[in-house]
Amino acid sequence: MTSESPKRHPITKVEPDANILPAAYSLLRDFVFYISVEKGMAENSVRSYERDLRDFLAYLQTPVESITHAHVVEYLTLLNETGLISSSLARKRAAIHQFFRFLEDNDIPHNTDFDKVPSIRVGKRLPDYLDVETMLGFLDGLPMGSSLEVRNKLMMETLYATGMRISELLNLTLHSLNRIERIFLVHGKGDKQRYVPYVDSLEPLFDLYLNVHRPAILKHKRSDFLFLNTRGDQLSRQGFWRILRLAALKANIKQDFTPHTFRHSFATHLLEAGVNLRVVQTLLGHASLNTTQIYTHVNTGYLKESHRMYHPRS
Repeated sequence: MTSESPKRHPITKVEPDANILPAAYSLLRDFVFYISVEKGMAENSVRSYERDLRDFLAYLQTPVESITHAHVVEYLTLLNETGLISSSLARKRAAIHQFFRFLEDNDIPHNTDFDKVPSIRVGKRLPDYLDVETMLGFLDGLPMGSSLEVRNKLMMETLYATGMRISELLNLTLHSLNRIERIFLVHGKGDKQRYVPYVDSLEPLFDLYLNVHRPAILKHKRSDFLFLNTRGDQLSRQGFWRILRLAALKANIKQDFTPHTFRHSFATHLLEAGVNLRVVQTLLGHASLNTTQIYTHVNTGYLKESHRMYHPRS
């Protein structure tokens, strides 16, 4: 590490915290810069890691070079006893582990042997999804009486048609859309790009939205973002959550329905229809096939029925 402070990327700004020792705060800033700019971690992950490290350092209020594996175990044990779910606990452990790897890679003194910190076992949680009939009924029932309602329907149809993450959808620009080829250029995690096709049935909605309703929402402003809020700016994740909650309530959907439900339903329905797992992996933008394979365990009823119908001994 050099004494000269590097030029910081906008998303690496870390607000001061009176509960963190100045030297530890300086290392936290350098760590956030490292995972954001040098490692190219997605912004949401950077913020999660920053928050996890901030909580850890504020809890200990101990010089970083004095922290041992016992401190880490004590902290994680306390979080576990408060009822924190295992997936969140595992993420916090990973953030702390990554921090001490950063210190080691940069020859910054520390006394933490992470091999002595127990790993967190995370049980496989099957993703929430809607069956085909429920999903299509929900989408078909969305109103289209106003410009905002047309926008909402197009967003939700696009999520189900492509399997995008909500962050990927909201970051789409006019240049992301290729209507001749019927594809989106999507910027995924770690700023990785992929092309995702969409179904032909979206075309009339795009005509309606782009030619009539998007200009009405935009008014006299200018923006490259495809989906806009009422002020003509980029729609936020929180804004989409509110739209979806209200739509699910009106549709009387009882089960959990989040933006990720569209993605899970997309993957599950394609696999049930016989699409190759590696094709689904590519469409979802998963780096590892193991991540996609969780969807093969979702609909056990479908698997059992297929086995009964097609196995030679059935």
